[in-house]
Amino acid sequence: MGKVLLSGNEACARGAYEAGVQVACGYPGTPSTEILESLARYREIDAEWSINEKVALEIVFGSAFAGLRSLATMKNVGLNVAADPLFSGAYLGVEGGCVILTADDPGLHSSQTEQDNRHYAVHAKVPLFEPSDSQEAKDMMKMAFEVSERHRIPVLFRMTTRVCHSKGLVELGERIEKPPTTYRRDLSRFVATPARCRVHHAELELKLKELEEWSNETELNFIEPGDSKTGVITSGIAYQHAREVFGSRATYLKLGFTYPLPSRKILDFARQVENIFVIEENDPFIENHVKALGIRVIGKEHLPLCGELNSEMIATRLLGEKASGCEIAEEKAVARPPILCSGCPHRGVFYELSLLKDTVITGDIGCYTLGSAEPLNAMDTVLCMGAGISAAIGFERAFQKIGRTSRVIGVIGDSTFFHSGITGLADAVFNRSQITVFILDNRSTAMTGHQNNHGTGLRLSGKPAREIEIGEIVKALGVQHFYEINPNDLAGLKALLVKTAALEGPVVILAQWPCALLKELPPQDRSKFELPDHTYTVQADKCKKCKKCLALGCPSISFVPGIGSRIDESTCKGCSLCYQVCPFHAIQKSGDRHV
Repeated sequence: MGKVLLSGNEACARGAYEAGVQVACGYPGTPSTEILESLARYREIDAEWSINEKVALEIVFGSAFAGLRSLATMKNVGLNVAADPLFSGAYLGVEGGCVILTADDPGLHSSQTEQDNRHYAVHAKVPLFEPSDSQEAKDMMKMAFEVSERHRIPVLFRMTTRVCHSKGLVELGERIEKPPTTYRRDLSRFVATPARCRVHHAELELKLKELEEWSNETELNFIEPGDSKTGVITSGIAYQHAREVFGSRATYLKLGFTYPLPSRKILDFARQVENIFVIEENDPFIENHVKALGIRVIGKEHLPLCGELNSEMIATRLLGEKASGCEIAEEKAVARPPILCSGCPHRGVFYELSLLKDTVITGDIGCYTLGSAEPLNAMDTVLCMGAGISAAIGFERAFQKIGRTSRVIGVIGDSTFFHSGITGLADAVFNRSQITVFILDNRSTAMTGHQNNHGTGLRLSGKPAREIEIGEIVKALGVQHFYEINPNDLAGLKALLVKTAALEGPVVILAQWPCALLKELPPQDRSKFELPDHTYTVQADKCKKCKKCLALGCPSISFVPGIGSRIDESTCKGCSLCYQVCPFHAIQKSGDRHV
C-alpha cells in the first residue's frame, strides 16, 4: 500500500485498525490524545471518549470478554485511575485481544508526575511492548493483539512523548477482519471472587513463564552487531539516542518486548561484549533486572532518573565527549511561562478569587491550573483529577479541628467534574462540608485540544449525544445552594461570593462560558451564548498608568513605560474584563473583532 508519514500516535491508531480492532475507548490526555482521534476516522471502529480512564478500560474489558479486539488509550497518570480493572482483568484474562496503551511523559511536558508505567506491567503481571519509532508502533500494535489473544491476557503498550509526537515513514498494510469468538457464559472465568481468583493467579503465573520464553525468541528483542568492546542494552526512544551517540562503536540489545524481559538473551548478550551500558529514561527498570542476573553494567550512576534523555547527555555522561552543536546562553533566553489565553472565561473567576482575604483555594487538573500563576496567584493546591473538590473538604475539616475560620473554595472544570468530581461533591453534601465549589464549564475539554465531553452534547465522531447538564447532577446530589453565572461578569461574581460566604453546607457555582479558542460552538450553545463581536482599545489620554488592567494577566495587554497600557486588538477576544477593572474608563470598545 506504500509508505506515509505518521506520528507515533497516528501509527498506533493505524496498527489498531490493521489489527481489526472494533472497539476503542479512552480519556483525552497529552501525549495520548491523538490516538483515539485518529481511530475515530475509521468507520469500522467504534471509538468514543469515556467519562474517565477506569470506565474506558472497563468498557474495553467487557468488549474483549465478548470476543472483540479492543483498545484503551490514556496518558501515564490515567493508568492510575484505571488500575482497578487492570489488575482484576489480568487475572480473568480475555477472549478478544485487549491492549491498554499508556503514554508516559518523561520530562513532565504536560503531566503532574513523571511516573514510569513499565512498573505497572510487573505489578499487574501483564506483558509490555515498547516501540521506539512510528513503524514499530504500528507493527507492535498488531503483534500486541496477537499475543493478547494467544495467551488470553491483556497487554500493556507503553509509548512516551517523543515517540508519540515524532513522525516517521510507515509502511501501511491491509486491515484484518477477525471474527469474534462466540461469548459463552462462564462464571468460573469472568466472575472475580476470591476462590476463583486464587486459581486465576496460578494460571497467570504460568502465562508469564510462557511469555518470558517467547520474549527470548521474539524478533522484537534483537542483537544489532557492532564493536564488541561496548554493549548497549536499551529500549524505546533511548535506542534512537544511543544509536546517534555510539553508531557502530557498540553492539546493541534492542528490547521491544520489555516484560517479561528476555533473561536468557540478556545473559547471552553479556557474553558477547566487554562492557555494558544500560540506557533508559526515568527508572532503572531494565538495569535492575540485568543486575539481578549478576551482570555488571553502567547506567543510572551516570544517567539521570529525572527528565528526558538526549544524545548530547549520553555522549557527555557516558563517554566524556563534548556535546556537538550550538551553545545556548540560557541567561539570555526570555522566560515565557504558560498563562490563560486572551478571552479565557476562567480569568474573571480567578481575578475575583485573587482579591479575597483569608481564603484557601484548592485547584484541579486543566487549563484553570494556570490560575495559580502570576499575576493571579489564585490557587493554593493542585493534586490530581477531582481533588479540587475533595482537597477542599479536607482543608475545611482540618480548619474545623484547629478552630481556623478561613474560607475554603474548590475549583474544578467541566470535563474533570464528570471524570472524578461528582463523587467528591457527593461526599461534601453527605458531610455538610462548608465549602464553595466553582465548576468552570468552558464547553469543551480544552486543555487537551477541545475534545467533546459528556456535557457538550457531541460524541467523538461529531454525532449528537445526550447532553448531561452539570446543574441537574449538582441538584440531584442534594446541593441546596446552586448558582449559575457568566464568569465575565466581575460585579456579579463579586456579589455572589459575598452572598454565599455564610451559607450552610456546600455551595456550588457553575461559571459557564465557551473557551475563546473554540472554532465552533456545539449546536445547542449557539443561541445560548452571545459572543462579543468587538475588541477593546486603550485611550491614551485617559490612561493613568495605574496598571490595574495588568493584574488580569491577559496576554493581549501590555505596558509601555512613559506611555501606558496597550491592547493588541489582533488577539483581543472582547471579553470586557479590562473594561470592567479600569477605574478611569480609559478602556473602551473598538472596532469589529476579526475572527
